[in-house]
This record gives sequence, structure tokens and C-alpha cells, in this order.
Amino acid sequence: MDNRSRLIFYGAISVDGFLARENHALDWLIGTEGEHDTGYEEFYDSIDTILMGRKTYDQLQVLMDEFPYQDKKCYVFSRATFGSTEHVEFIDEDIAAFTKALKKEAGRRIWIVGGGEVLYPLLQERMVDEFIIQVAPTIIGRGIPLFIPGETENQLKLLDVKQYKQFAEMHYELA
Repeated sequence: MDNRSRLIFYGAISVDGFLARENHALDWLIGTEGEHDTGYEEFYDSIDTILMGRKTYDQLQVLMDEFPYQDKKCYVFSRATFGSTEHVEFIDEDIAAFTKALKKEAGRRIWIVGGGEVLYPLLQERMVDEFIIQVAPTIIGRGIPLFIPGETENQLKLLDVKQYKQFAEMHYELA
């Protein structure tokens, strides 16, 4: 059995494939979930490490009164911010190289939070083990795409499809 860490993208997109508006706003997503289970808590309890880019981190600072991932090890990739805070460690290293080393640690589930700039180099190295993508019932027209065009193809295997009221969730793993 493989003991290495699993790298997972989990997130919501619009029907037309955007993570956020061009200005990083998530207003189109807020309130669309309602008061029902989307599987988030079960997923969140299964991970212990979080990777995100600085833009996602900055957006969380604007949207949230307190940092939402205080009980997890959290790394933020940034070329402008260094060191650490009470809740995150800023990383100024190659995303793929850092993540490759992190994945060698046994038993971890690592969540890629946020956008394509962190996801892109990991896809180019075929390092993402699973994708859990929730599609919100909204077409926003333009914004920040989940997938930045690249040269590497990643074949996926569909594991499951679920419906959470108006949300559709697709769960894939790297084939």
C-alpha cells in the first residue's frame, strides 16, 4: 500500500468554470449553498495540511473575521511575504518542489485551497491525486479559471458524483 501523502484539490466553481470573479470576489458563491450539508465538514476533517497562494490568503483576510484553518498546518506560497504568522508559514520556493517534498511524508492529506496559480505547476508535474469539484448553479461570464491552459494532460478516473441541493459534486482521481 502507498504510504505517501495525497494531494487533493477541493473547491467550488461556476458552471462556466470560474473560481472567482476577475477581482477575486466570491459574491456569486456566497449564499448559494444555503443551510444544507455539502460534504465540506467531512472533507475538512480528513485533511491535515493546506496549501494556498497569497491571493487566496489575502481574500480570506478580507472575507473572514478570523483565519478559518487554525487547526491545520497551512503553507502560503508568496514571493512578497516571508516568515510566518500564528496560523500560516509563507513559502518562497518552487511550488512543485516544495509540494513534492511534502508529499513524501506518510499519511497526510493535503488540500489545495484556491486558485489556478498554485494548481497549475502541480498539474504540470501530475502531482494532484484527487479532484473534488463542486459546481455552483451560476454562470458568471468571466473570472479566474480553475484550470490555466498548460501543456501536460492529466487523465482522470471518475470516482463519484453527488448532488447537494443545487450543487453537483464530481470526485476524480488521477488515472
